[in-house]
Amino acid sequence: MAAPGNGTARQLVQYVVVRSDLVHQLAWPLGAVITQACHAATAAIHLHYGDSDTQEYLAQLDAMHKVVLQVPDQPTLSSLSETLKQKGIAHKLWMEQPEDIPTCLALKPYPKEAVQPLMKKFKLFK
Repeated sequence: MAAPGNGTARQLVQYVVVRSDLVHQLAWPLGAVITQACHAATAAIHLHYGDSDTQEYLAQLDAMHKVVLQVPDQPTLSSLSETLKQKGIAHKLWMEQPEDIPTCLALKPYPKEAVQPLMKKFKLFK
C-alpha cells in the first residue's frame, strides 16, 4: 500500500524483543521462548487492531515483516518497556503466567523509520 502523496510503499514492521537469558542461562526450551514471542506479537496486534498501521500491516498478509531482537535479561527488557512508554510507542510487555515473569515485548506495527532508531542497539535473536 502506498503512503499518501508519494507513491512508494511504506515498510511496516513489527518488532518483537525477547530475553536471551531464558534460553542461554535459564535453560528454557526454545519452543517455549518462541511461544512467548508469538503471544506478545498476537497481543500487540489485538490491542491495537483498530490502528491504521495495524490494519495496513494485516492487509499485507503475505508480506508481513517482523524483526525479532534480543535483550540479555529482565532488567534490560523492563527498561526498554519503560523507554517505549515514555516515548509513546505502543507495545505489549508479555508476562508469563502464573509466575508473572516478563519474557518479551512486541510493538504494534509501525513504519520502520518511526521505531528503528529506538531498536537499533539490539541484536537479532539467536
